[in-house]
Amino acid sequence: MTAGVIAAGDARTAEAGAEILRAGGNAVDAICAASCMAFVAEAPLCGPGGSGVLLAGEAGQLQVLDFFAVVPGLGPKTPKPVDFHHVDIDFGPTTQRFHVGRASAAVPGTLFGLLEAHRRYGRVPWTTLVQPAAAAARRGLEPSDQLVFIVELLRPILEMGDGTRGLFFDAEGRPHFANPALADLLEALAREGEPLLRGPICQALVREFGPENGGLLTTEDLERYAPVWREPLRVDLGDHAVLTNPPPSSGGSLVALGLRLAAERSSVPTWSSPEHAIELAALLAAVDHGKANATEVGPLDDAVLATAREVFAGKRRPGIGGGRELGSTTHISVLDAEGQVAALTMSNGEGCGYSLPAYGMHINNFLGEEDINPAGFHQQTPGTWMTTMMAPTAVLHHGKPALVLGTGGSNRIRSALLLTLLHTLTSERSLEQAVVAPRMHVEGSQLWYERSGLPEASEAALREAWPGAIDFGERNMFFGGVHAIDGRHGLVGVGDGRRGGTVIEVQ
Repeated sequence: MTAGVIAAGDARTAEAGAEILRAGGNAVDAICAASCMAFVAEAPLCGPGGSGVLLAGEAGQLQVLDFFAVVPGLGPKTPKPVDFHHVDIDFGPTTQRFHVGRASAAVPGTLFGLLEAHRRYGRVPWTTLVQPAAAAARRGLEPSDQLVFIVELLRPILEMGDGTRGLFFDAEGRPHFANPALADLLEALAREGEPLLRGPICQALVREFGPENGGLLTTEDLERYAPVWREPLRVDLGDHAVLTNPPPSSGGSLVALGLRLAAERSSVPTWSSPEHAIELAALLAAVDHGKANATEVGPLDDAVLATAREVFAGKRRPGIGGGRELGSTTHISVLDAEGQVAALTMSNGEGCGYSLPAYGMHINNFLGEEDINPAGFHQQTPGTWMTTMMAPTAVLHHGKPALVLGTGGSNRIRSALLLTLLHTLTSERSLEQAVVAPRMHVEGSQLWYERSGLPEASEAALREAWPGAIDFGERNMFFGGVHAIDGRHGLVGVGDGRRGGTVIEVQ
């Protein structure tokens, strides 16, 4: 009998979770162990200085644990110049600007979130869960080619501070993935738990990222921070119920909007014909149109639905715009034999360039990411829970887990999940076929798409309807990495090759 399945963005991440499943741990135990390993094997995509969102529980009692970032700055203000500036990253065909520095760091939530998830659902001790990751951090890992590519791409950020440089590069400037300080942190976390976070780590964060040093983090920010359990956003599609991340995050709401719009049509958009390819692009444009309202009124609001329908029907053109964020995010999905679900999406942004070297922690730059600061940088009120496109998702069929999935990919998260769900739930495609299928994404008047696997007639129709559409040729990590599990016929996992997808089935 299969004890469980884990799908993740690196083989070492998946194996750390599988080891816990073999030892009798449940899905949440496995995802805690896998997450700690991802701090090593998938740095800098995630880490203890970042944040995330978890969907977990048994089928009838699934809940979302939101441990995303909070805007800092509570308490007395110290008027000092802030450390906030941009770095231009060369992507080859284009250059992208990222905003970094100590004042780009929001209150991190990852460690608080993992402790809270384990408190509610875990049964294997933390001292056991951290062992694989601590051993890997101490001895070092051989990085994947994809990870080396990302580290080299972000080198201007990762070399910004001496402490951060030491976490990612050796004395000769070569990428390396050994982090003994992180190993010490994980072992200390297992012994001390939350008091470690509220005490020594809080003090270190305020010293390095507080107003006296050009940052915005205060003691009050960290004392008040606590993960929030939320009821999942639910969309019913026939015999299926899709459960995902609710507001104040935007990603799950936008996926829900797309599913509802698609369900209103008599035919289901697929890649099978030029007409359906155009319809899919129009659906993604309608979802993009709902983005501005996703956290204020919610995209299932009647007014938002009405205008999204107009975009979908071609009666309203999408606006001008479109960005190309890197999407430094990763995802892990677990489904165990008892029916417990755990789907976790984590991110560190691109990192702010500065660290807590004593703890092996590179800190996030969420205050410097344009897509989650739509009104401009440093305009949100201190204490505000930041929105995110992260949308760990589960699908129930007659009340039982049918799919568990999620993805990284910044703004493309909504498109990757929506397309995968549509292909899986409303067509003859298997989960593997749905994950491999070519993807596209719309922001404003810009369309991006993967040509690999796309019929020539469909591509020609897209290019005619969307002048200036950007062709990625082969499948590309730009479009996320959907790591998913199908529970409808046994337990079968699918890892997305766009982002190092690996699946382990534990017998």
